[in-house]
Amino acid sequence: MSVYRYATLGGKDLIADYLKSLPKDEQAEGQLIMTQLEQKGLDYLREILDTRQIEKKLWEIKFPRKNRFFYIIADVDNFYIVHACRKQKGKTEKFEIDKLNNALRKSEKN
Repeated sequence: MSVYRYATLGGKDLIADYLKSLPKDEQAEGQLIMTQLEQKGLDYLREILDTRQIEKKLWEIKFPRKNRFFYIIADVDNFYIVHACRKQKGKTEKFEIDKLNNALRKSEKN
């Protein structure tokens, strides 16, 4: 499976930037998730990871210390991580979902 990370039109990789901002152990966990998805595909996603559907095509992977990856699955071979953040309240905040929807709309235009 190919795992793609969202980048701005200017080429800035926001997922990589987020991971670099984390402590080393949390960075390693995020990298492990991406590597395992590439190697094991959707089976890893379904069997191992803590995921939930946010809305329509948008899903969330939860990993230690309240970190989140938001993703869409284009098809069985292509997985897109479109946003990463730290959950700070009881629910994913609306502005985070709005940012994701804006990013998805931009990516669909390109």
